[in-house]
Amino acid sequence: MPSGPYDADAVEEKWQERWLDEDTYAYREGEVDDPNTAFAIDTPPPTVSGSLHWGHVYGTVLQDIVARFTRMQGEEVFYPFGYDDNGIASERLTERELDIRHQDFERREFQQKCREVCAEFEEEFTENMQSFGFSIDWNNTYRTIEPRVQRISQLSFIDLYEQGKEYRKRAPAIWCPECETAISQVETEDDEQDSHFHDISFDVVDAEAAGQEEFTISTTRPELLPACVAVFVHPDDDENQNLVGEQARIPLFGHEVPIIADDRVDMETGSGIVMSCTFGDQTDIEWYQAHDLDLRVAIDESGHMTEVADEYEGMSSADAREAIVADLDETGALLDRWPITHTVNVHERCGTGVEFLVADQWYVEMLDSTDEYLEAGREMDWYPEKMFSRYKHWIEGLQWDWCISRQRSSGIPFPVWYCEHCDEAVMAEKADLPVDPLSDDPPVDACPECGHDEFVPEDDVFDTWATSSLTPLINAGWDWDEDAGEFTMENPELFPMDLRPQGHDIISFWLFHTVVKCYEHTGEVPFDSVMINGMVLDENRKKMSKSKGNVVSPQEVKAQFPVDAARFWAAGSSIGDDLPYQEKGLRAGEKLLQKLWNASKLVDSLTPETPPEIDDEELSALDRWLLAELDAEAEFVREKLANREFSKARDSLRSFFWGTFCDDYLEIAKQRVREEDDASAQYTLAVAHRRFLKLFAPVLAHITEEIWQELYAGTEAPRAPAGDAAADGGFESIHRTAWPEPTGIEADHAAGETAMAVVGALRRYKSERQLPLNAELDTVAVYGDVDGFEHDIRNVMHVGTLETLDEEPEIESVVTGIDLDYSVVGPEYGGDVPDIEAGIESGEYEIEGDRLLVAGHELTAEEFTIERERQFTGEGEMLETDDALVVVRA
Repeated sequence: MPSGPYDADAVEEKWQERWLDEDTYAYREGEVDDPNTAFAIDTPPPTVSGSLHWGHVYGTVLQDIVARFTRMQGEEVFYPFGYDDNGIASERLTERELDIRHQDFERREFQQKCREVCAEFEEEFTENMQSFGFSIDWNNTYRTIEPRVQRISQLSFIDLYEQGKEYRKRAPAIWCPECETAISQVETEDDEQDSHFHDISFDVVDAEAAGQEEFTISTTRPELLPACVAVFVHPDDDENQNLVGEQARIPLFGHEVPIIADDRVDMETGSGIVMSCTFGDQTDIEWYQAHDLDLRVAIDESGHMTEVADEYEGMSSADAREAIVADLDETGALLDRWPITHTVNVHERCGTGVEFLVADQWYVEMLDSTDEYLEAGREMDWYPEKMFSRYKHWIEGLQWDWCISRQRSSGIPFPVWYCEHCDEAVMAEKADLPVDPLSDDPPVDACPECGHDEFVPEDDVFDTWATSSLTPLINAGWDWDEDAGEFTMENPELFPMDLRPQGHDIISFWLFHTVVKCYEHTGEVPFDSVMINGMVLDENRKKMSKSKGNVVSPQEVKAQFPVDAARFWAAGSSIGDDLPYQEKGLRAGEKLLQKLWNASKLVDSLTPETPPEIDDEELSALDRWLLAELDAEAEFVREKLANREFSKARDSLRSFFWGTFCDDYLEIAKQRVREEDDASAQYTLAVAHRRFLKLFAPVLAHITEEIWQELYAGTEAPRAPAGDAAADGGFESIHRTAWPEPTGIEADHAAGETAMAVVGALRRYKSERQLPLNAELDTVAVYGDVDGFEHDIRNVMHVGTLETLDEEPEIESVVTGIDLDYSVVGPEYGGDVPDIEAGIESGEYEIEGDRLLVAGHELTAEEFTIERERQFTGEGEMLETDDALVVVRA
């Protein structure tokens, strides 16, 4: 091996280029037809909205550890990469980069601009991802806007339509005024915002019949007064039952609305009387449908007031609110106004408060199948299990079917035209997909329903999640076979996929919608297991944000630390939990790399190029013990990685390698080889070191490849199908070799642990006295189980006579100090405290049970603490370990 310290920069760049050039991680398509030997990872396609961030790196490291580990289990891993570049995020990126508005261009022209901008960002993103050495098969890279994916997305739409799972309806939809598009429930989130409550006086039209002239309504949204279509009272509200059946007059606007009883009224909020506006919230929609109310739309798609708002028409909703409040105050209808903080439903992409507008939209019917989707979730293995509850709670809280139409330019078009006369929907032919109705002709010359020959193209596009929810089918090559008249898959062994890795923030977005789509198309759950990672936080455990200035750039980290150190840090997470970015974690990884490098150089210097072949029974007891312990460690790491318990696997392996192997065994073996050319130690070093490289390989990808190629390349067949890179003249990567199989060597675990502890104690004894390690010790007595390891202890530590004791050596507990509790002693003994201290200092005291007799006083147990030390009273010097007592008689 090369001399000098480990050069991470040179090594990592070398292997990243080599892995790409050799297609080391390419999926052997066509050579794997058994789903049991193909492991497919449904990788999350990042949204093309900017550059690589640390969250991408963190999540991908965890995926990559699984991919590398699984290859070493003998499975062919399908590990693709995708870009989600067909939605609002890509549109906004293009508008920002080119300083344009999508509304100013024809759709096809603007989409071309989007693709050009996205291509630039994707190229940069790919280069940055490749600089971290992920074992992604870059030959299997897809984009959600590419023609093949457009075809699959449009096929999905037509298939669900033909199943009766989709419908188009003019109905209230969740609307973002900022983005000017409908959004789905999953794209909203709650945000705490400052606002005001307003007490507003409403007149009763027939005051005599009602027995009162007016009543009060409390609201945070006075700008919705022109959209008020009813007033509601709870059936149990005795105080206001006289209003039910009467008419109310809306202040400022003057129109009259009915007063109705309904048990959805919250009697505890405000006055207990509620106005219903079309639409302010979900309850307004329910009332509108249940009571067949009028439709009054006061706010348009851009968030401005409509003609029903009279003199406020054209104002933004925020400006209209202030103007209406001022006019209510002037007319005396505003009774009170006070500030509050309340929860507002906002669009998660832009933070704008959502509205509910009536529009023609396409929906996927979901509310009738929630039990099936919940059961599908139960069929998957969840890592961690607790994340299933988020999935479950989301389904249980669903209130809307999935609105999949968006009023945007960047996206996949609906393959639909409408009859101009009867509005009949005409679907494209499957064979013609993908199509764009704005530029392509409909598949028929006349409406099949009424015979009219003029058609109106649908100009909406799909919600981006309507396409990204198809990633398992995209990767498996799902398509319509025109000749067979059925859906087929190009790579059926990939579906269902084995693993869905993703962040916990998109369980309701990506995970749930993927279950919906794939289940409806295939009747199967789309993946066997789900691995949910947390978010990366800053060192203060705060969410990273550009506005806060606490974002960590992956390239800045890479410039300062080795990639493998970043991988080590990422592997320290408990799956599902958020992980703070901490440089001390990367520094710990960097130190481990240097330790592995130095230990490897030492092992290389101690072992011949061809290690000796030794039968198990010829191994020393200590060597058998180490290999048996390493068997157990390899199985522990395998089990933990299989269960996605990365931190437990990482920490246990590091501890065993650094402590047991490097600090203890390697020092012992070094001495044995150099002094005695011990073949048993040479064999054990070679076997153990080779195994350590493989165990570290999934996490420390680059350094293990470098050392493997230096020391072991070509010494074993790669764990890959025929036709692999090695067979084609490439190289044998450690990442294509097999996970270590157990040696089957047996050893006494407890006795070996004790023997190692004894050797460690004797090494420290010599070091503290500046004695050479080969200095002779006349006699050493051991109280502890070292049965079978006596010979190793004598030889390694140059002990003349080693005695094993059946009884513990005579040890005396000696008082080394007495500490007073002055908070008790001071008030109790006052001026006598100095005499008590002097008596303790001179040793003129007695301890009787839990009492201290000193300076004429008797102190109780709560007034003092005794410090004691175990002292050996026999011949020689005693050394204590956790497992044994060692007496040295030099």
